[in-house]
Amino acid sequence: MCMSVNSDILNTMCPVAEDMFHWQATIMGPPDSPYAGGVFLVTIHFPPDYPFKPPKVAFRTKVFHPNINSNGSICLDILKEQWSPALTISKVLLSICSLLTDPNPDDPLVPEIAHMYKTDRNKYETTARSWTQKYAMG
Repeated sequence: MCMSVNSDILNTMCPVAEDMFHWQATIMGPPDSPYAGGVFLVTIHFPPDYPFKPPKVAFRTKVFHPNINSNGSICLDILKEQWSPALTISKVLLSICSLLTDPNPDDPLVPEIAHMYKTDRNKYETTARSWTQKYAMG
């Protein structure tokens, strides 16, 4: 029961093993970012009280990013205190794509990467591109 989504950011969204509370999606690296050309796997866990509580979304593909740590956890306000039941999963995934294009180094999960982003953007983009080629391009 996969949903194919024709969009620039999303390929498919499927429940994992028919579990309607656990989904997988693939996000395309935004073209205007060092993640361009990458295909990133994310998992989505819906709590039993969804949509009144936010889903837990995590990257399964390694990403070099100030707001995504080595466990794939994502620091994004709409997945925490800014969550609203009116938000759809498509909007959440779109926000994650925007985060890839526009990191928030002032609220980092990985302070070292945030520091690099602020002080040596070239090195940050080169490293992010290299990780994308290594982990998100087959």
